[in-house]
Amino acid sequence: MDSNRFNRDAWDKIATSRHRWFTPADARQIDAARRGDFSIRLTATKPIPPPWIGDVRGKKILALAAGGGHQGPILAAAGADVTVLDFSQCQLAIDRKMASEHSLEIQTIQADMANLVDLDDCCFDLVINPCSVNFVADVRPVWREAARVLKPGGVLVAGLIQPINFLFDPVKRDRGKLKVRFRIPYSDLDLPPDELEQTIGPERPIDFGHSLTDLIGGQLDAGLMLTDIMEDGWGGDDPLSDRIATFLATRAVKPASVLI
Repeated sequence: MDSNRFNRDAWDKIATSRHRWFTPADARQIDAARRGDFSIRLTATKPIPPPWIGDVRGKKILALAAGGGHQGPILAAAGADVTVLDFSQCQLAIDRKMASEHSLEIQTIQADMANLVDLDDCCFDLVINPCSVNFVADVRPVWREAARVLKPGGVLVAGLIQPINFLFDPVKRDRGKLKVRFRIPYSDLDLPPDELEQTIGPERPIDFGHSLTDLIGGQLDAGLMLTDIMEDGWGGDDPLSDRIATFLATRAVKPASVLI
């Protein structure tokens, strides 16, 4: 199975339906961002700390695998020069629609987050990447490409799903019970055929649970310097989030002296 194609089709379908986690910014948020009052989420419930990105006016920002009308329009309204890159044309259509409705300047590019061949080296001040690397089999090329397109001194801010999310039997977890079943790294594609058919679907992309060595160590190996970490949970009645953080957001800088 071609996981990239399957996931692209799933995200196209998600773009036309209503999901709790995938809602565009509203007019109130856009108006507030124009006044300099804004925040963005890269994980489930908590916005990233404002000092992580600071004043974005005039900054060149790549919203990486971030189609869907949340981060890109808010940052554009706040005065940034925003490029939204996503492999789902339907998700990008939401950003273009919002740009038209709110008179925002947003460039959109349809591409794989692990292959930014159309982008020059050292061209962005900031790369923001909401939770999405769990939809690629190998996360390290994503970090290498993000590091390549960042200017020296540029910042990568990424949302990450903690590996612990993928350890437990999902049916029992939905019933409030935690039973360890899987290993990390995890892949939906390793499920028995009948269970795989029940797990993935038209609006359920294929998931990959990466190790912290790849999620964080991969950023370091790409030449980035980790400067801060934030934890988050799913919210609601998730039994795992009651016990441990289920998300991370990381902030990393491309040092001026490191050649990628």
